[in-house]
Amino acid sequence: MISIATWNINSVRLRLPQVERFLTEHSPDVLCLQEIKCQEHQFPADALAKLGYEHIAVHGQKGYHGVATISRVPLREYSRHDWQANGEARHVGVELLDAPDGKAMMCLDNVYVPAGGDVPDREVNAKFGQKLDFLARMTDWAGSIEQPTMIVGDFNIAPLESDVWGHKQLLKVVSHTPLEVDTLDKFKAAHDWVDVGREFIKDPERYYSWWSYRSPDYRKNDRGRRLDHMWASPALAAKASGHRIVEDARSWEKPSDHIPLITEFSL
Repeated sequence: MISIATWNINSVRLRLPQVERFLTEHSPDVLCLQEIKCQEHQFPADALAKLGYEHIAVHGQKGYHGVATISRVPLREYSRHDWQANGEARHVGVELLDAPDGKAMMCLDNVYVPAGGDVPDREVNAKFGQKLDFLARMTDWAGSIEQPTMIVGDFNIAPLESDVWGHKQLLKVVSHTPLEVDTLDKFKAAHDWVDVGREFIKDPERYYSWWSYRSPDYRKNDRGRRLDHMWASPALAAKASGHRIVEDARSWEKPSDHIPLITEFSL
């Protein structure tokens, strides 16, 4: 059994106490963090190692973006794709290793897809075009995968009607537009990815992972979106034994606007 979690932490140094609380209370074997907002030498590796997460792969940059994968099981970093094509730190790929023989159990890719700005039109909003191009490069990569792989992180797209608080209201809002959903579907088809979360939390059941900071009481209006995802190769997805979200984390002191997701596998 191995458990893998993903969380857009929105500054790992600012929210280190929340990360420590999550690791203590939920004890995933692996945690993939996005938007760590620090350089590699600034990452709080020592504090996390004290909790048993001694194996770390960090792809960071100053002040923005950045991803990190921390683990209680051995890992080996094998890739840092520049799907943004501008040097931003938005991906790190690792192999999770079986301790006795050092063989790879699975590949785990941790990604932070660009948000895409406010206007869903690449002609007037370059950030939206960059998001679509980022996904296109991810799709090219997915078509060449040969190993059992899981990709997790902040995709910044809520593809299903039940992934958002108001489907009709958000059709022209970046993260839920038909063009973004179609682009994400092409990525999904390139490797026959299985949306593991939705294997356990069935559509049309409500399933959110993000609530805006603009709403002081996120539970009152519950205007959430499912921007965070955990997808797996078909053979690997067949070994998934559980999936859950930690929604209470959104109400912790100084919370991220995202919550953690956890998937368990019988490997």
